[in-house]
Amino acid sequence: MNQGIYSLSATMINQLNRVDVISNNIANANTTGFKQDNLVEGSFNYYLQKAQKNDTNISKDSLVHNTIPKIDGDYIKGDVGSITTTGNKLDFALTQNETFFKLEDKNKNILYTRDGSFKNLNGFLTTAQGDKILNLDNEPIRIQEGFENQIALVKTPFTNLDKVGSNNYKANDRIQVENIVLNDTQMLQGSIERSNVNTIGAMVALIDSQRRLEQSQKAIRGIDELNGKLITQVGNSI
Repeated sequence: MNQGIYSLSATMINQLNRVDVISNNIANANTTGFKQDNLVEGSFNYYLQKAQKNDTNISKDSLVHNTIPKIDGDYIKGDVGSITTTGNKLDFALTQNETFFKLEDKNKNILYTRDGSFKNLNGFLTTAQGDKILNLDNEPIRIQEGFENQIALVKTPFTNLDKVGSNNYKANDRIQVENIVLNDTQMLQGSIERSNVNTIGAMVALIDSQRRLEQSQKAIRGIDELNGKLITQVGNSI
């Protein structure tokens, strides 16, 4: 196979992944507390570098493939979104980066979220999906006088989190999750945090990704046509 097709095919796969991520960001541009996802693309293979450092014999195929663009990883853009006042006593906005509300989902898993648009479900403080908001002792919170002082906040870097669904997170290492004892300076009652997705920037990125995908498709068609002509000419000369 023409070596150029490897690179172009990998580029198409990368751009398809980018389209999926960017489309999901745009779809959640109005989701309370949503954090934008991003991909990191490169052509450097960590494992190949490690093998070379260990004096491992590297095949020519591996060296060729190492020049192919790859998705090296992903990350969450953790910037605080804009704060909007609602006046609803069950709405809460987190004002600091890397802080989260603690919740218990329907499978009894402890997760984290920045979506503070809470509801009253049978007297308990819950998310819009019915997951119970917890206090520092991991107990559900009853909506009564001073309930806002019971809301547990935690602090952990986004690098320690994996998304569950579009707006909740689970911790990879619970040791890195720090309980915040005083929450009065970390959140605003009667407000919500908007998504931090820049819709204009996301649309530009989406168009760019689609164009790169189309360009790679055209280039592969061009290589295929050239190969076809070459095979025909060689066959006719025999």
